[in-house]
Amino acid sequence: MGRVVQLRRLGWEGTPGLLGGVVTARTNSGGPLRRTPVQVRSLAKVARMLDACAEIVDEVGYEGLTTTLIAERADVAIGSVYQFFPDKRAVVAALTQRNLEAYVRRLADRMSSGGMSRWVEAVDAALDEYIDMHRNVPGFKTLHFGDVVDLNLLDPERDNNAVIVDNLGRLLEQHFGLTRTDELAFALAMAVEMADALVKAAFRYQVNGDERILTEAKTIIRDYLDRRINRGDDDQTGVSRSDEAVGDSRPAATPG
Repeated sequence: MGRVVQLRRLGWEGTPGLLGGVVTARTNSGGPLRRTPVQVRSLAKVARMLDACAEIVDEVGYEGLTTTLIAERADVAIGSVYQFFPDKRAVVAALTQRNLEAYVRRLADRMSSGGMSRWVEAVDAALDEYIDMHRNVPGFKTLHFGDVVDLNLLDPERDNNAVIVDNLGRLLEQHFGLTRTDELAFALAMAVEMADALVKAAFRYQVNGDERILTEAKTIIRDYLDRRINRGDDDQTGVSRSDEAVGDSRPAATPG
């Protein structure tokens, strides 16, 4: 039923996310769904289609995916697939949106559970959840957050990693009080790009992820952000140490 509930949010820009906040992604034409399922039966049918899509892309890749295969695996008529999705890309877009919401929810739950005294620990958790989804969420290791299909699959105006950065920034602001400055956004963007490349390399070397590469990735990302973003216990400005070294000659970064 959890996946059915998530589907209620597909197809609206700025939709209420699973955090009580907003999962900031939007897709072409208001969403990947041609028609929004309302009844529980229809929601469950679409959920089966997304589950089938996830299984199939792990087996044959995106190029081998077809709407016919999705219909057969989901045990629905091909007409039912086209009732809700115009093509296989739209199915993958809906699956990617579902995975994004699951990722943000999982990370928010970890932040809300306590035990994190510094924001950098949340960065470790973000990487842990990303790795875990590669290992345990069908289709994720193949599709990631949609870049295999389209770098703008989650949002036609921003690339997929930019959507991830925006959501990470919101979580750090909500749970640790970091001010969402341009400086913070840039640092998170660089960290996401590095993490994405290193995690992909780890899973390219070993099917369950090369632990040496994953451990090194955590160290690199943690050290980079700890150096780049100067935020002690009493500092919630989000200003980098490099900015402090320059002095007050430059205007402060404006909120993103």
